[in-house]
Amino acid sequence: MRTYVLIPGGGAGPGYWSRLAPLLDGEVIALDLPTADPAAGVPEYADLAVEAVGDRDDVVVVAHSLGGLTAPLVAARVPARAIVLLTAIVTRPGETGGEWWENTGHNALGIDSSDEKAVFYNGVDPEGIAIGDAAVRDQSFTPFDAVGQAWPDVPVRFLFCTEDRFFPIDFMRRMVADRLPNAVTGEVPAGHMPMLSHPKEVADFINRS
Repeated sequence: MRTYVLIPGGGAGPGYWSRLAPLLDGEVIALDLPTADPAAGVPEYADLAVEAVGDRDDVVVVAHSLGGLTAPLVAARVPARAIVLLTAIVTRPGETGGEWWENTGHNALGIDSSDEKAVFYNGVDPEGIAIGDAAVRDQSFTPFDAVGQAWPDVPVRFLFCTEDRFFPIDFMRRMVADRLPNAVTGEVPAGHMPMLSHPKEVADFINRS
């Protein structure tokens, strides 16, 4: 049976996958990471993911947003058939997650994320916002200290969110073309939380892995 290991974005618990998980055509492992623990970063997140996968094979590593920092480490250590990135951060080897913002030009975009509902939940219905809010938790900055590793020889699929206000579509297209030129891409008319606003479309994209 295919296994989908879901790596959350920053400050998110496993609950925000609840609309998506039932639509995936295999076993789902939604990781519950110690995001608030300053002693835990990308290597520790990867260790937990590998432990959760255990001896399962035919694994699809799915990562959202900040989860993109952890995805390649996990895919290098489990029998991964694919990596699927949902509007995710992609670092180069030797580049930290903290350096990514300046190196890609994201800092220069001047995005004001103080209104989190407007920036992160555009396009999500009230019930979906409540699901997302219930999954919110503190996030330490430790993951941004991790140095990016070489991406494993695993096929990558990248889902663009055309209405994303935090990672705007034109910016993300440039980043992916530069850093993952061989990725198979798709898009969904969603904001930064496509698993809440467009779960069927996201599931269809993942299930094609």
